[in-house]
Formats: sequence, C-alpha cells, structure tokens
Amino acid sequence: MSRKSIPPEVALAFGRDVYHGHGKIEILPKVAVHGVDDIAIAFTPGVGHAVKLIAAEPEAIHEQTAKDNMIALVTDGTAVLGYGDVVPRAGMPVMEGKAVMFKLLAGVDCMPLCVDARGPDHLVDLITALEPSFGGFNLEDVAAPDCFAVMDRLAGQLPVPILHDDQYGTATVITAAVVNALKVTGRRPGDITAVINGCGAAGTACLDMMKTLGVAEIRAVDKPGILVRGERYAHRHWHEIAMATNSAGRKGGLAEAMAGADLFIGLSVGGLVSPAMVRSMAADPIVFALANPEPEILPDAALEAGAALAASGRFDYPNHCNNVLAFPALMRGALDTRSRLISRDMCLAAANAIAGDLPAVELSIEQILPSPLSPTLYPAVAEATARAAVDEGLARRDPGPGWVYENTQRLRRLAHFRQESLPAFGCDL
Repeated sequence: MSRKSIPPEVALAFGRDVYHGHGKIEILPKVAVHGVDDIAIAFTPGVGHAVKLIAAEPEAIHEQTAKDNMIALVTDGTAVLGYGDVVPRAGMPVMEGKAVMFKLLAGVDCMPLCVDARGPDHLVDLITALEPSFGGFNLEDVAAPDCFAVMDRLAGQLPVPILHDDQYGTATVITAAVVNALKVTGRRPGDITAVINGCGAAGTACLDMMKTLGVAEIRAVDKPGILVRGERYAHRHWHEIAMATNSAGRKGGLAEAMAGADLFIGLSVGGLVSPAMVRSMAADPIVFALANPEPEILPDAALEAGAALAASGRFDYPNHCNNVLAFPALMRGALDTRSRLISRDMCLAAANAIAGDLPAVELSIEQILPSPLSPTLYPAVAEATARAAVDEGLARRDPGPGWVYENTQRLRRLAHFRQESLPAFGCDL
C-alpha cells in the first residue's frame, strides 16, 4: 500500500477561501427560522421559559440545549503534533481538523479552544469554569508530565467526561492492534513479553492497557533506560511505572530491553531501533514502531530483520495505527450515556470492538485494523463504549442495548447529508 505525500500548498489551501470565509468548520442552527414569530420563539422572549426551567431544574439543560452533543477541544499548544511547544494559536488547525473527524465519524459537535494557560493548574481552572457549556472535553496536545496532573484532577472533579486523546485514545487503538496481531501470530497476552519505549502520555496509557489486557511481562524504557524499581528518577511517573513493570529487574538500555521480547511498542522518536535489535527479539516478533513522522524503525527494515508483523504511524505502510479509529466513538458512547468519565474499561471495550470490526477473513499480517471508512466501525465502538459505561455504573442514562449504535448511524447520515451540499475541494494528489 502506498499513498502520495501531501504537498504543503495542498494542505494550506484546504479550508482556505471555502464557500464563505476560511477554516474547516462552522456553526449552523438546527431549527428553522422563517419569520418574526420564529425569532420570538428561538430567541427572546421564548428563551426565557427555558432559562426559568433550567434555573429551577438544572437537569433540564439536557433537554433544552445542545450541551449533550457539544464538546470542547482544548489545547495549550505545548505538544502540537511533532512540533512541540508552539504558541496556542498554532494548534488551531489541529483542533479544527479534529472537529471535522468528530462530526463526520460520530456526529459530535465540537468547539476548538486554544488557550493561553499558565501551567496545569490554570488549565484545570479554565476547563472547570467552562463545564456548564459542554457535555464533554477532549484534551489535546498537552505536554507530559503536565497532562497527567491535568487529567488526574479533572477526572475526579468534572461531572462530564474528558478524554486525553494523546493518552487513552492512542492506547485504545494500539490495544486493538495488539489484540489482532496476537491472533494472527498465534499468541496469547499472558504468554508474551512486551517492550514499551517512551513513557509519555501515550506510552503510559498503553502500559496501563497492556496490563489490563493481561500481558505477562512489560519492560518500560525511557531516557534513563529500562525503568527499574528501586532506582531514583527525575520524574515521579517514571518511578510509578518502574514499580509496575520489569518484574525480573532487567537493566540496561533499549537494546537490552528488546532482547527476547515478543512485542515492541515504540512511542518515542525515530531511528532508535536497529535491525540487530529486532533480530535479538523472540522468534517471529511483533514490531509497532509508532513514532511520527519517522518511526523507530521502518516497517520494511523490521520485516527484513525477522519481524512477523510490523505496524507504524504512517499512512504509506500497512497496519497504520491512528487514534481516529477510537476517539470519535469513545466520546459518542460517553455522551449518549452521560457518563461521568471515560474509564479504562470503556477504552478496553472500545479496543475489542475496533479489533472485532475487522472480519476474520480479512485479518492478516498486513491488515490488523479496520479502515476508518468502515460503515460499522464507529457505531459498533460507540455501542461497546456505552454498554461498558452502563455496566461499570458510570452512566447517568441507560438508553438501552442497540440505541447508541442506531443513534451513531443516524448522526453520521445527517453529517454526510450536509457534506453533499458542499463544493468539492478539487485536489488530485
């Protein structure tokens, strides 16, 4: 599989000088206003009745406003894609692009918010103050370790779900890929040793998901090398990871960690893994080199070195792992159940649904994940997420089995109907 790279001039033209103004998104009314009487109902004095009702009965906001389907996409601009700590406004293209994906894939309305936060405490205060307006939040491109502190505090005090997509969104897709990679190579989680290289937001969440999946042994590697319990580290979360991994107490760097391992998951930087490291792994290893834009080792090189299966974060190779397979439906399932948060078990249910959306006859060493164009993927994942929220007691609303699946299908149809009225971009890559 090969795709052409996207020229800068094409990317910069997309969303510029569209049918009106610039940018990829807009806000449209869902009600028809044809005359003065409609204005009186939609605006004033009609809205006064809803104001009085919500003031007396706060839960009425769910029936009287768009809160239940409106989320905020929040970034402080400290870890935007692969560009690091840029100004918050430079994160706006990412937030708009993500809003497009949320809407088209799962029918979720989004408001991009690029905030000039002065540290994690200020960011927590900003999000908390915004809660009355939104049914959920997606935290995006916030650097580690601040993102951990923000999520820990908000998950405990927000009455609505918040998803850190760079953390559990990414880990959910990786878990789905691991589930199917183990199937196609004839392994079980309890029989393998995994190496996770890079213990930032995605790596830490991935570690958590691998343990939940039942992976027997995990070696975590970061700048100090293999994390070992009893050592002193600069960051608290390195110490916590060391306490939960590497039961054999192996020491050394990445090469020592990979020796004899069955699975490598790279969430670090490009070029760190050599063919010799792959050859040192167990027979027929699985290599997920997910650093972007340059992976830790190119899939071709990993396969030539003996990997049974290779995945990357690139669209120009098979087995592309991208969190777009997870985040729209995770939020859809949480919104439709009014879940208080998005838990690890909800993410695991989503991961299994993603893995299961790929038909068994299509599962192969070159295809371990479904396409984002699958018509059943997002409804199935949203439904699985919703049922997990209900089963875990996190849901404040149980719409019943199958309702979230059908609602996701309906909202997708509405979003795509709107798309049909828009002019084509007219770009041929």
